[in-house]
Amino acid sequence: MPTRSSFADIHIPNVDLWGLMFEQPRDFSDSQVIYRSVDATRQYTWKDVREAATAFGGGLRNLWDWQKGDVLNIFAPNDVDFAAIVYGVFYAGGIVSPANPAYSAEELSFQLTNSGSKAIVTTTDFLATALKAAKQSNIPQDRVILLGNGRDASHGIKHWTSIRKTSGSSRYLGRKMDSDKDLAFLVYSSGTTGLPKGVMLSHRNIVADVLMVKGAVGKWYSSGRDKILGVLPFFHIYGLTGLVHQPLHRGIELVVMPAFNLEVFLRAIEEHKITFIYVAPPVIVRLARDKVVDRYDLSSIRMITSGAAPLTRELVDALHKRLDIKINQAYGLSETSPMTHTQPWDEWYSSVGSVGKMFPNMTAKYISPDGQEVGPGETGELYLSGPNIFKGYWKNEMATKDAMTPDGYFKTGDVGYQDQDHNFYITDRVKELIKYKGFQVAPAELEGKLMDHPGINDVAVIGVNDEQQHTEVPRAYVVAAEGKTTKQDAEEIVTWFAGKVANHKRLRGGVRFIDEIPKSAAGKILRRVLKEKAKQEDAPKPAKAKL
Repeated sequence: MPTRSSFADIHIPNVDLWGLMFEQPRDFSDSQVIYRSVDATRQYTWKDVREAATAFGGGLRNLWDWQKGDVLNIFAPNDVDFAAIVYGVFYAGGIVSPANPAYSAEELSFQLTNSGSKAIVTTTDFLATALKAAKQSNIPQDRVILLGNGRDASHGIKHWTSIRKTSGSSRYLGRKMDSDKDLAFLVYSSGTTGLPKGVMLSHRNIVADVLMVKGAVGKWYSSGRDKILGVLPFFHIYGLTGLVHQPLHRGIELVVMPAFNLEVFLRAIEEHKITFIYVAPPVIVRLARDKVVDRYDLSSIRMITSGAAPLTRELVDALHKRLDIKINQAYGLSETSPMTHTQPWDEWYSSVGSVGKMFPNMTAKYISPDGQEVGPGETGELYLSGPNIFKGYWKNEMATKDAMTPDGYFKTGDVGYQDQDHNFYITDRVKELIKYKGFQVAPAELEGKLMDHPGINDVAVIGVNDEQQHTEVPRAYVVAAEGKTTKQDAEEIVTWFAGKVANHKRLRGGVRFIDEIPKSAAGKILRRVLKEKAKQEDAPKPAKAKL
């Protein structure tokens, strides 16, 4: 039988995101600061966001005749302007499609063309790439606009504030949206196994997830008491839901960081008295090991929530022993808006290694490779159902059909199990399991153990073909600590690891040192990039011609 959430179900009102944020009862004032820049030079109160979004939405309709369902692309790092632009698009009845500012012009052009974007919002730092991609996607230059502090020196590119100020924009009322049918976001999956797919998320999907987060762990933080550090990227749904929507709904101040920098991160915690942070595991590693951490007062932190990859008890213990900071884990996917599980704050240590308990209003089941549902303690692929499950893949009926069951469950592609206490464990991706002589080896398990090695700052494990043994073998790509990248260092890691795991899990593919592990915006490892790198490394070298 499918498992229901151990949390009590919550009421999800039939409203769109605008209605949830600006028309529902609140327990905080209009003047509550919601977004503040990390250098404290700019800020938005709840009232500021509503007024700026209303003006921008009216400006879109007045200047560009913005239609219901039109798509606006945001190609920018985190900025305090982000929410006002997003909600301005909603006011005009549009859809937001955020893009990673690290994209090349070709990658951005793919998303612009595939999504049918009508305009792009970017910053001066990324303007050249945005203009090139816009040209490739037949978006006029006057539909490229700027956010943030920067302005175009040539005055050829408008700033978003000029659209807010267009004459006649105030005559437009906000468009009412069908919360279940109308899309709020068109986010693109990380493309770990191929081209990115557009994930269609309705207003109801996001409204539900924001309220489900509150129903699961929301009682532990509140307006007027807590501050969140906004370091996760807003262009990913993890950052959008957790850092853009949640603070606006709850009246909690978010201190906005454009990108991760350890010293800026530490200084922000100390100066702004940050109490809550969402991160990915590499940040936990830096906090547990980096010497610069000792120079800052981090005592204001009440909880850090980590997602994207499992944490080992050793790493959790190391950070807690060093800084007395509590760390819990969470889980979700773009297709689930994204968060579906988290460890309750009062159970953060009793279930280390799990992603915690499933959110309210959801059901789950684990399915074996032969299609049978398995019980507690048995491993299978996780299927999920709930109001936060996406509407399908954009213009891709085949992929949508493959991802959903006839009875409405989303096939996550993640392998794991649940225990008798309703804690869920994720052990790996279905498509990423390494097949060694009939054994299934989970890369995530090996990565978790490897992160306990003092010479490793970050790591990814993939399967590579061993021609002699006619099987896949595990290989580790390692970001070394303190520049230890010799052949002897690699051999030492292999030997050390052999003493930690069963015979079939040993690193028979060796260790390769790398400057940085390729990852998605949410911190998930892009194994396809490493597999391509491995193919190039292992390809036979052409014989040198003899003279």
